[in-house]
Amino acid sequence: MVRIAITKGRIEKDTCKLLKMSGFDTETIENKDRELLIKTKDDIEMIFVKANDVLTFIEHGIVDLGIVGKDTLDESDFNDYDELLDLNIGKCYFAVASYPEYRNKKFNGDKKIATKYPNIAKKYFAKKQENIEIIKMEGSVELGPIIKMTDAIVDIVETGSTLKANRFRDN
Repeated sequence: MVRIAITKGRIEKDTCKLLKMSGFDTETIENKDRELLIKTKDDIEMIFVKANDVLTFIEHGIVDLGIVGKDTLDESDFNDYDELLDLNIGKCYFAVASYPEYRNKKFNGDKKIATKYPNIAKKYFAKKQENIEIIKMEGSVELGPIIKMTDAIVDIVETGSTLKANRFRDN
């Protein structure tokens, strides 16, 4: 038996499609309702968890494999894993985004950046030799500039529709 931790949500759905295309039985996954641990007819156990928990389960030897986004790997301090395969699912990119005037704004001190990804944001701005203050947020980081708490955001973007809806520009 193989035990796999899978990130809930979009990655879960895309993984299920890949498994089905590869000939695996996915009926129990597709009909799992709110179950978190599923055993398939192919003798695979799947645990459905939030992204960071995939790494926790790998670190503690609970699962044999984990399916998680590259953003989670890049942000984590845990690095004792082998990245076996890029499944080409959940394609996104990182963006620095804010209102159009952000590009021309003169800063007195550090730029304030709202993000769920402080390590990635720090590395990016360090390469640009720009000083920043990170405001860590877990939810809608776009609120940072909207409520004038931050100057910009660093976030992953799939379609850009949230940025457009809030009049943000990808810098």
